[in-house]
Amino acid sequence: MSYDCDVLVIGGGIVGLSTAYALTRARPGIRVTVLEKEPGPARHQTGRNSGVIHSGIYYRPGSLKARFAVEGAAEMVKFCAEHGIPHAVGGKLIVATERSELPRLHALVQRGRENGIPVRELGPSQITEFEPEVRGLAGIHVATTGICDFGAVAGQLAALVRDAGAEIRYGAEVTRIDRRADRGVAVRTASGAIVRGRVLVNCAGLHCDRVALLAGDDPGMRIVPFRGEYYELARPELVRGLVYPVPDPAFPFLGVHLTRGIDGGVHVGPNAVPALAREGYDWSVVRPRELAATLTWPGSWRIAREHWRYGAGELRRSLSRPAFTRAVRRLLPAVTESDLHPAPAGVRAQAVLRDGTLADDFLFVEGARTVHVLNAPSPAATASLPIGREVARRVLAQVD
Repeated sequence: MSYDCDVLVIGGGIVGLSTAYALTRARPGIRVTVLEKEPGPARHQTGRNSGVIHSGIYYRPGSLKARFAVEGAAEMVKFCAEHGIPHAVGGKLIVATERSELPRLHALVQRGRENGIPVRELGPSQITEFEPEVRGLAGIHVATTGICDFGAVAGQLAALVRDAGAEIRYGAEVTRIDRRADRGVAVRTASGAIVRGRVLVNCAGLHCDRVALLAGDDPGMRIVPFRGEYYELARPELVRGLVYPVPDPAFPFLGVHLTRGIDGGVHVGPNAVPALAREGYDWSVVRPRELAATLTWPGSWRIAREHWRYGAGELRRSLSRPAFTRAVRRLLPAVTESDLHPAPAGVRAQAVLRDGTLADDFLFVEGARTVHVLNAPSPAATASLPIGREVARRVLAQVD
């Protein structure tokens, strides 16, 4: 069998491009082809987030998320500086507004220190030194958190990958995969083109479970899409930097927070509601086949039964701007309903196991001549360079 490339990467988001980048750096001359169904890179999770370079404070010590986020935050700042990509590292506040949140806030302090992250504890008056309009009972300041333009990072990675001799094909949606352990992998795209490679890497994000099934591998999970809805703050002067509530450890979502972006605007959100399509960026986008796949997955119903109260609150904030405003006012009392203007939403590709468990860590699964990245939501953009190296390591073992 003649091969068009050594490694075939499906997905042109920041993880797929970081993987291609790591492969070309680890083994100059390796033939890499990236297939991306959109007309350009970073059109979904990578290009539709708050742009935060996460410190790693939230993640369980010893987990891939903790290790890769801490490594990745420093590397991402260095990468942006080297390539002239706008970025800033000003730290962030995590603020407790109710007494019931104080034990969780103290647990975050301990977790941060275990992960090697500098954390400063704050009282109410110290909170206002950082953010004059924010109110809270206690808080912590995490100095290593920053912001950047992840879309620009992905664009730079694409340029570096091409300079290294790799090929990126846009508008190349994968419709069929034929894998034979002794003959590599052949992929057909929607245009009818066939691309053959020795090893396939699945970095398809919102569609990674579908790609795994096309390749003949049972991923043991399904992507359940959650839409994150944002507002833009009409009075950005109310917020100096990044302000977060204390998260609920039962969920991978960080709650409604305030993020001053690299452009100077302030995003407020997101709340998290089930999306009616993998790329369902508002309630009007419904794809019956994708919705049916979510509804027939046993894990989806187990989530609904266990967390319906939480989900009802998120849904209420989605449908009611006054309810969303009340959530924001817990941190920022000065905000009014008229201060919030709708902004573009994002969709989180959340892996859900059959028993209803929300996959908490990055998830990599290997098959014969395949490597699947099956759970890489936030902080994957922050951690994309270490993730790319980890995937490349697994791929090269199979190529060899």
